[in-house]
Amino acid sequence: MSDIKHYLSLVKFSHTIFALPFACIGFTLALREGYSFSLQQLLLVILCMVTARNAAMAFNRYIDRHFDLLNPRTAVREIPAGIIKSKNAVFFILVNCALFILSTYFINPICFYLSPVALFVVLFYSYTKRFTPLCHLVLGCGLALAPIGAYLAVTGHFSWLPLLFSFTVFCWVSGFDIIYALQDETFDRDHQLNSIPVLLGTKGALHFSEILHVFAIAFVIAAGFVGHFNFLYWIGTMVFTGLIVYQHTIVKPHDLSRVNLAFGTTNGIASVVFATFTIVSFYL
Repeated sequence: MSDIKHYLSLVKFSHTIFALPFACIGFTLALREGYSFSLQQLLLVILCMVTARNAAMAFNRYIDRHFDLLNPRTAVREIPAGIIKSKNAVFFILVNCALFILSTYFINPICFYLSPVALFVVLFYSYTKRFTPLCHLVLGCGLALAPIGAYLAVTGHFSWLPLLFSFTVFCWVSGFDIIYALQDETFDRDHQLNSIPVLLGTKGALHFSEILHVFAIAFVIAAGFVGHFNFLYWIGTMVFTGLIVYQHTIVKPHDLSRVNLAFGTTNGIASVVFATFTIVSFYL
């Protein structure tokens, strides 16, 4: 049981709450268009979400293990602390990659054919801090696959509406990852790692994050009009918008003490509440 707990901690399993609700939106959008509900299909979509994210997070921890050991904030993580051996982490990554691809095989052909592309995107993020400050956008791109991927799993084709939700996730996640990266600005600069905080400084990074979040809100609003959603959707949109704005009021260039509150708690609540109102609105 303790081993399971360590692996859940390794991949920050609780952070699945960011993208999974948007995957549920994509899945439900397909049902709204008249496709039949399948419990097996839903479970496969969830399995894809979990295994892809497990692989990505574990790979990130494995690739960054030497940097994590040098950083006081991350030295307690499972691999640098010796709780999980590097070879076991690699095995965990490979198992999750295999399960992800296998899951897509049982969903439909297009998901199966695109599965290596999806894995490349989510795994590639781990290398990006080594050569570009736009690493946050790559992470956003990886999580943005959730709504369109779930929609594709049911329908087998692309559509603009779930793509608008993917654009929302892209801008939203990229923006709050920049806020999270503020904690390591000095360490990253000293070790020649790239990030928006390193490139623009704390104040500039927060402004860049604000711009991305303005676009995230714009895409949510655009999706509401394109989808002709009812008042419940707009309530969810107001809550989502309010929580995005709130995180920018509690993180200041001179005060980063509440970065984790902004990153984890606020965005987790925003995702769940927005998805709940959105999905319920489809049936009322």
